[in-house]
Amino acid sequence: MGKKKGKNTFQKVVAWIHLWPSLVAGIIVLFVCLTGTIIVYCDEILELSAGDALYVKAETQKITQKEMYDIIKDINPDYHISEIVFYKDPQRSIRLRVFNMKTKDLFMIYMNPYSGKVLKEDHTIYFFYITAHLHAQLLAGPVGSWIVIISTIIFLIGSITGLILWWPKKWTKATRKASFQIKWNAKFKRLNYDLHNVLGFYSLPFCIILSLTGLLIFFHPLMDLTIKISGGDKIGLRDQIPPADSTCVSQDMVKLAYKTLNEDYPNKQAVNIWVYELDKMGALTFGSGTPGLKSIENADYTVCDRYTGEKLQLPQKSVLHEKTENAMWQLHMGQWWGQIGKLITFLTGAIATSLSVTGFIIWWGKQKKKKKSNRS
Repeated sequence: MGKKKGKNTFQKVVAWIHLWPSLVAGIIVLFVCLTGTIIVYCDEILELSAGDALYVKAETQKITQKEMYDIIKDINPDYHISEIVFYKDPQRSIRLRVFNMKTKDLFMIYMNPYSGKVLKEDHTIYFFYITAHLHAQLLAGPVGSWIVIISTIIFLIGSITGLILWWPKKWTKATRKASFQIKWNAKFKRLNYDLHNVLGFYSLPFCIILSLTGLLIFFHPLMDLTIKISGGDKIGLRDQIPPADSTCVSQDMVKLAYKTLNEDYPNKQAVNIWVYELDKMGALTFGSGTPGLKSIENADYTVCDRYTGEKLQLPQKSVLHEKTENAMWQLHMGQWWGQIGKLITFLTGAIATSLSVTGFIIWWGKQKKKKKSNRS
């Protein structure tokens, strides 16, 4: 949000802080915002990509856990299931998130819950997997993560200093109109200025939320502090789960999943379970709600003893840990108010992406103006 004439020392310092770090980090901020915007509608795109594989003809008898895993291993021994989503709708297929241990490929498998037939092997999620890693670390490991985090901090500071620069000295009819409305019929220079200032103002609260949640997700001590403030424990549900016991016979996970969904959550549409380290777990944690790529909308958690099928009453503080962490992911991914939340997050991401461009154009225009003044 560009500088104004007649600034005092404080405003000049704020303008400098707003401009120069943002110029240095501009291309990274643009890239991070763009990749984040692309991810917002990943769940809808994945369902669209699945197509007819989402639905099956309802029958009576469902497959067992062993049958499910045997089918996957028969397809490829290198396939490893990391997440399973079970749906209440009897006509919905089971969705498995699968990782190829050899090729490092990530994809979805849609399976008929009655026959076990694989309906589709969809690799669309791999695009979002790569995009997410570009967004979080530029595919450059820890170094890339720190570049993204520093750029995010600069963007957060730029958002706050931008508000200070945007704030009119006097609230008149003219300043209100200039501050809150875009003059669409203006020349390019003025239109670009309005796009930067006005859209920057309207998107400011959500830009701050996205920046802060990104920082919380990256900095574990900050996340732990947030969880503690919310009343949660540093130890989450997964850390409370007892280890597996090789001397006991496991209950069928598929039956437990549908039992949990139908009896405990009659108003929920699905439950998911992370099974990447299933062999090490003595209990199964089902997350109910609307499972997304990284979070669950309207989430609740049920933990069942793997061998008896009985529910385990784990500390409420550990449940709060999971819910708080999930809430941060929801805010960051846009899954906090259904489609309205996603639309707001998408528009915020698009505007945040544009701010680097419109801000650079404002700066570049002033540089050209200075050169012309020096020549004359």
